[in-house]
Amino acid sequence: MSTAPTPYPDRVSAGPSDHTFDFAPDDRGGVTVLRDGHPQSHVDLADPELLVFEYVAQLAIGIDLLAPGPISATHIGGAGLTLARYIQHTRPGSTQIVLEPDVALTDAVRRELPLPRGHRIRIRPQDGATGLSTLHDDAADTLVLDAYDAGRVPADLLSPTAIAHYARVLKPGGLALLNLADEPDRRHLARALATILVAFPHAVVLATAEVMKGRRFGNYVVFASGSPIELDEVRRRLPRLAAPTAARSAAALRGTAKPFTDADVQPSPAPPDPGTWRVR
Repeated sequence: MSTAPTPYPDRVSAGPSDHTFDFAPDDRGGVTVLRDGHPQSHVDLADPELLVFEYVAQLAIGIDLLAPGPISATHIGGAGLTLARYIQHTRPGSTQIVLEPDVALTDAVRRELPLPRGHRIRIRPQDGATGLSTLHDDAADTLVLDAYDAGRVPADLLSPTAIAHYARVLKPGGLALLNLADEPDRRHLARALATILVAFPHAVVLATAEVMKGRRFGNYVVFASGSPIELDEVRRRLPRLAAPTAARSAAALRGTAKPFTDADVQPSPAPPDPGTWRVR
């Protein structure tokens, strides 16, 4: 584990919104991007395959399941562009669209953590719900949902309408990768999975072992597709992750939960205060 990061001397202000962005180096040579003091991303310009955040490493397993070679990727949420950099590094020539509404954050990231030469990453200053409607059908091999507002996945990105857009934008056999979060009871996750399974008949869920066992609040990464996903193959790749991680079928975790409707969909639960995540 690294020591606590020391912020860069400059603080980057977003102006009228009063957000501040810090770029905090660590002893591994990486930089944590913080928005208003909250970690958003970790980036290592020298090693884009170093994925420190557990859920990002889990998302990368989904990327690696795709056929070799360049891919087309759509990202809802950008922050430090960690996964976009990973794709660019491991699959040169890939075309990527990133929907990121926080222009000040994007400008700060571009300045402090420049993208590599020759990249094909296009950042659109749009929120996910707005940007989805502008995307072409069958345009992406993968669509990544990693968007949070005040620590919660916005409801309009979990609605049946949004998830139908995810399916529309993906090519046949494409893979949706969604970073969700929930409390130990997983009630919100169960309804989100029920909604996802309406549009994607095949889905698996990854989480660190403690989160999967319901011991604390945490992230759940969902792989969803119109084509079968080999759960055994996903599990075969889990030992490469730094944190012990489990994978289960989405159908098993969904249980009897009903899908959200556009009228009753809710954002993911707010994360608890640090130190209260573990079930005692």
